[in-house]
Amino acid sequence: MFDQEKIQQATRLLLEGIGEDPQREGLLETPARVARMYEEICGGMNQDPAEYLSTTFEVSDGGMVVERDIPFHSLCEHHLLPFVGKAHIAYMPNGRVTGLSKLARTVEVYARRLQLQERLTAQVADALMKELDAKGALVMIEAEHMCMSMRGVQKPGTQTVTLVKRGVFETDSQLVDDFFRMVRR
Repeated sequence: MFDQEKIQQATRLLLEGIGEDPQREGLLETPARVARMYEEICGGMNQDPAEYLSTTFEVSDGGMVVERDIPFHSLCEHHLLPFVGKAHIAYMPNGRVTGLSKLARTVEVYARRLQLQERLTAQVADALMKELDAKGALVMIEAEHMCMSMRGVQKPGTQTVTLVKRGVFETDSQLVDDFFRMVRR
């Protein structure tokens, strides 16, 4: 899927476009480095979260499962600049749970794509509902966007928070309150 040569050509053109010399000693290997970097940080484009969420275990008690403070980084599709933050996930099992690491891997699969934070939040919640047949899912993401910190309005430290509720979390405010208590410690 990744065309290393196209990425390298684009990088050389970008360097020329900003007035740099791609043949300068310090920049000679930059196009290859950038191509490898994009293959790594956009690697989620070739992955399906179902690969991770398909491993489940039967449970008799379907209490809420919460995993908080999952670190992630992604690329804003508008500026190709990073946004970095933490995801907090809850789901209500429907007789089956997945391994805890699978929740973090699901965030990573979606984060390693060109993204919007709003879409990332919904994709994780929807994957939990679909792949786990969960009774409900709640995903909250807090992130700092470099497109706001480094350019434009230039307000470093500003956090964007998105929240998506599915299933029982849409109707049971007590579950939502419990989630916030657990996430906020």
